[in-house]
Amino acid sequence: MTAAGEGDPKTAPEAVTQELPAVPAAPEGKADAEKGKPEGKPAADAAEKPAGAATPPAAPSPKKRFWRRRGERRRGGRGMGVAGLASLPVLPLAWFVGLQEHPVWMPIAYLAYFLVVIAIPGTMFWRRLTGGTGWFAVDAVLGTAFGLAVEALVYPIGMLFSMPFAALLMPALAIGIFRALPRTPRAQRPTPWWATAGVMVAVGAAGAWFVRTGSQLIPLHGPAALRPNSDAPRNLAIAGELTHHFPPRLPYADGRWLTGHWAAYDHIASSHWITTIPLDVLTHRMVPFAWILLTVVGAAAVGMVLTGRAVAAPIAAGLTVAAGELTSWPWAVSDRVFSDGPFALGQLTNPPQAFSTVLLLPLIAVTALLLRRQPGRAPRAHVFRLLVVAAVLIAALALTKATTLPVYGAGLAAAWVYLTVRRGRLNLRGLLLGLGVAAAYVLTFFVVLRGTESSVLFDPGRTFDWLADRMGGGSAVAVIAAVVVLGWVMPAVGALLIRSRVRRDPLPVFLIVGLLAAVAAASLLYDEGGAQLFFVRTGFLYGVLLATWGLSSLERKQYWIAAVALLIGAAAIYWGRYRSPDSCTSTNCFGQGLAVALVIAALGIGLFGLILRGSRRTWAVIAVAVLLGTTVSPTLVSVREFATPSLTEYESIAPGGIEAARFIRRNSGSNDRIATNVHCHKPSTTRCLAGSYWIAGYAERRVLVQGWAYRTRVDDTYPGKPQSDYWDQEKLRLNDEVFTNPTRELLETLRTKYGVQWLLLDDRVTQPPKNLDRLTDLRFELGNVRVYQLYPPPPANSPFPTPTPTPSFPTGTPGFPSGTPGFPSPTPTFPTFPSLQPSGTLPTQQPSSPFTPSQPIPSGTLPTGNASTPNFTPSSPGV
Repeated sequence: MTAAGEGDPKTAPEAVTQELPAVPAAPEGKADAEKGKPEGKPAADAAEKPAGAATPPAAPSPKKRFWRRRGERRRGGRGMGVAGLASLPVLPLAWFVGLQEHPVWMPIAYLAYFLVVIAIPGTMFWRRLTGGTGWFAVDAVLGTAFGLAVEALVYPIGMLFSMPFAALLMPALAIGIFRALPRTPRAQRPTPWWATAGVMVAVGAAGAWFVRTGSQLIPLHGPAALRPNSDAPRNLAIAGELTHHFPPRLPYADGRWLTGHWAAYDHIASSHWITTIPLDVLTHRMVPFAWILLTVVGAAAVGMVLTGRAVAAPIAAGLTVAAGELTSWPWAVSDRVFSDGPFALGQLTNPPQAFSTVLLLPLIAVTALLLRRQPGRAPRAHVFRLLVVAAVLIAALALTKATTLPVYGAGLAAAWVYLTVRRGRLNLRGLLLGLGVAAAYVLTFFVVLRGTESSVLFDPGRTFDWLADRMGGGSAVAVIAAVVVLGWVMPAVGALLIRSRVRRDPLPVFLIVGLLAAVAAASLLYDEGGAQLFFVRTGFLYGVLLATWGLSSLERKQYWIAAVALLIGAAAIYWGRYRSPDSCTSTNCFGQGLAVALVIAALGIGLFGLILRGSRRTWAVIAVAVLLGTTVSPTLVSVREFATPSLTEYESIAPGGIEAARFIRRNSGSNDRIATNVHCHKPSTTRCLAGSYWIAGYAERRVLVQGWAYRTRVDDTYPGKPQSDYWDQEKLRLNDEVFTNPTRELLETLRTKYGVQWLLLDDRVTQPPKNLDRLTDLRFELGNVRVYQLYPPPPANSPFPTPTPTPSFPTGTPGFPSGTPGFPSPTPTFPTFPSLQPSGTLPTQQPSSPFTPSQPIPSGTLPTGNASTPNFTPSSPGV
């Protein structure tokens, strides 16, 4: 019996690692497992003793006493399981603390929805279809992510049939599958208390980060909410479009189909329907926070699946929270480019990227279950169910993000080639997975993207030129490229320590090639908006799993060595930043900080190795851990820097605009359209970025023409005119002429031809025309914003307009508005409801005679009854 912490790490004592028995092992691994089995079990002893043999009780006494003592320690250690159970409340505590700024019913409602509709059914799906992994905690985490994938496919199908509550069918569907499919026998192992506690520490750190930083990045209230970048309002607009319409169109430039990935917004829309939580709170707070926490625990679960050891869970969770990349410049870590972990700004403001990270975790796990199984040893029905799980996840990912499946496909192709060559036969499972990825891409290109040409170009090295220009070091492109690429691939050094439990395991090849493919794509491709960098954000997860696998392969006595080495690496990169100037323009300046950090790291490796005088394996552990330590600190520093929101210096949303948009939402149907004079992200400027989307986001209604620069970031570098022409100039001309020289004929054209029922005017762009009040009905005025409603022309014998019927139900009934400090109280008005029209639909609520309030109406105090409930028209096929 190998002593604790000595010899082959595959036979290290179970006090440190718990092997997963369901994963097939090599013959020599089986022998080691047999040799390491605890004796003293009655059934095993009875099977090994010959019949009738009389064994003196004293002979096996020493060995039995040894194992009994270990068992006694374990029974005493099970008392330590209380610590593991005590750490579990960290997860809900982090949830409620992270969302403390919102009314308590909101996090409770979302948590109840998430557990009942997503987590429990998803776990049932996962355990029946895959047979489980051997750890219930792992199955629960991966099953929850799989439940999100199922919801992303169920919700749009329900919307096609005017059933936005289709996700509520998932529990019944899960019960049916759970009862219909047979249970796959599999040995179960409890998750050790220390593994659970370690993961909960990482969860607590994620919650603290969200309180400190994440919840501050996108303000929801106050003056700061008027100064977002273009990404946050656009995400809200897409979420509003998926809430009320499917298939989706561009809500901020109505008339074209949405040619982008939208599956991430399915969960937001479904949650909004069922919980009635405001859409902006879900989009910018609750859903991103839930996905961040699920990424942390999901990485821990996949680490256990890959390594078969429970020690991988806290390591993976810790690296997910703390790891980043190699950056020696103190001013660069505050840039969105240099934080490619899940806690980067790009993750929080880009729901598709965050959601794709969550879905990628169970896909990697089911890929491991498929590729590791020996041919002919698994029932075909079980293999088919695993392929069904993979197909669901691949389909959901294809609808979520364009940069995820290429990275996965590259790693899968390498693993398939490896298995085919090593085993001398075609690996059909890997081939089927590859065909599934290809089919998903073809379907996405023609159905989701509708054949739209991508804006990403093949331009090798252009990414680094762009980074150098942003940093002010155009002459140091080579140094910048070397530092960035070195930081991106640094986690791959963890592969040097991997010792797999499976012979010819293809998963290390899968992870290494996937990471390299992500780096290559970011280096060879280029997009004006920096979309190529999302390949690296996907590759971050591959790097975390590689580093986790390597560190999980250590012996027990080597873990303290790795911990000290990680601290040495972190100290080295911090000192390198300390020695770097606050800004750089020359090659020497850019290379100085990294050179200092690497010299300190090399000295630390040498001195620590000489002190220990260890074996080559010990030297490898020190070197790898120090290098990994140099990537830990950048994300932590960037978290501190990102505490200040990255907002524009100007108010891209007009004062009073959010209230005006919400007023339209409460008093309109889901098919109503809005016309506006707002197009530029920065109003009243000679440099116009047509990237304004906030009206469609807060009103949850389609806008005829608002913004159309959704592929470009806010930089205001387009002098004289918008950076690109709108695709329908005639529509744009009619839209803008309404706010400069309105006529009855022009308004009637917008109403009848384009379906416009509302006008939203920002007086910072153009002053209200004098005759617009006479031709329309002024319904709302606050700050710089006015809202008008269009009516049909009055009959020849009547000077008054008549209400315009709208093809949907109103969402709220305005009553007596109460005064708001700083605003005069308006005179209350009583809306009347006309009788049903021949079409059988209810008209939007309007006063029976033209109404022009003489004083501003603060919409935030209007009692609407169900202001947060979105509109729903059962008879409308577009809902």
